[in-house]
Amino acid sequence: MAWIYLVLAGLFEIVWAFFMKKSEGFTLLVPSTITIITMIASFALLSIAMRSLPLGTAYTVWTGIGAVGAFIVGIVLLGESVTPMRLTAGALILAGIILMKISSSST
Repeated sequence: MAWIYLVLAGLFEIVWAFFMKKSEGFTLLVPSTITIITMIASFALLSIAMRSLPLGTAYTVWTGIGAVGAFIVGIVLLGESVTPMRLTAGALILAGIILMKISSSST
């Protein structure tokens, strides 16, 4: 169950990162409100996952999901550039998340 909470926390991290960008420095009410609510949800779920997962594993996977997800959202929704170097970097982060999960399979 901790892994489900952790993945959900990572997904909320993607949402809050996107809406933080859309909030224009917290000057727009709706995106700012969504940012704050999803931040709280993300941190709450991360803290629940950390009850049974090691700190290094939980934090690495959480930030990795957020980083890769924000990278994809940036490309798909915000028109950010797609270069071989950026794709390689994203793939390496994803590989790190997978390896961290495999290395923690006993928890």
